[in-house]
Amino acid sequence: MSTSAAISWHHDQQSFTVSLGHLEIATYTYDATDEQRESPRPFFHPLRTTAGETVSVYRPWDHVWHKGIAWSLPHFGPDNFWGGPSYRRGEDYKWLPNNGSMRHERVVEAGLSDGAFRFVHELSWWTQDGEKVVDEVRSIRISAGPDSSSWTLVFETEMTNVSGRDIQIGSPTTEGRENAGYGGLFWRGPREFAGGRITGPGGATGEALRGTRAPWLAFVGQHDDTCRFSTVLIADDTSNAQHPPEWFARSEPFACLGPAPFFSKEFTFAAGSFMANRYAVVIADGDSDSGRLEALAAEAARTLQQKVALDA
Repeated sequence: MSTSAAISWHHDQQSFTVSLGHLEIATYTYDATDEQRESPRPFFHPLRTTAGETVSVYRPWDHVWHKGIAWSLPHFGPDNFWGGPSYRRGEDYKWLPNNGSMRHERVVEAGLSDGAFRFVHELSWWTQDGEKVVDEVRSIRISAGPDSSSWTLVFETEMTNVSGRDIQIGSPTTEGRENAGYGGLFWRGPREFAGGRITGPGGATGEALRGTRAPWLAFVGQHDDTCRFSTVLIADDTSNAQHPPEWFARSEPFACLGPAPFFSKEFTFAAGSFMANRYAVVIADGDSDSGRLEALAAEAARTLQQKVALDA
């Protein structure tokens, strides 16, 4: 693929798809219609490298509520905006009538600027019993990398607590399950990525990185059929309140990765207050040694510094 390949996009009533040249690289379903027990919420899937390899999965049989990349919070007060059963101290996981949903309200912006695609929409968060607890504005920017081997997704969420009360945001770890602090922007990789390589700054590798703090983390996996490698790197914005975050990452029994801002300490989301979080996700073709990962992380940081308005 040429480095001059242009970004384009098309949409329907529930999703948009972004292409780089003739290749569809990302679909974002912003008006999800999943079952209530899966906590319906927007998600990215499929996600593809510039070589056309798929690096996400939708509704894997072991956790059908895992969906590509999604902003998901399992312990939002008593409510679950992650999907599936909830972990409760001394009781393990149990199914509860607490699976909330994130509802798309309206598209604010959608279009191209400086060769990148930008999408902004408003959402509302509702508990399973019908209480509105959050208003959210979510911004997405997708741009090509500096060469033909990668592209970058910038994800930004701005949430306002409209419940009228303080809400404690945590994780299974804050509820008592050791080293299971998942929650936040979460990527689930394809089945063949099981056993892949988790790598962080300085060349540190392995599942021992779960629960550690770092400005970025990456996952390298190998595909069935083609036997090619692909790399997914997520970088935390320096403006995020918990920067650098603790990370939830696994390579067995499946591949997943995500900065987890509420991994080991609850956060009080005060009534009427505002919370913002920004991340960059780099999707790269091929294997990546520590040098390439540092370069991809630098590109992610550079992209996060950009503030882009839509073309008139």
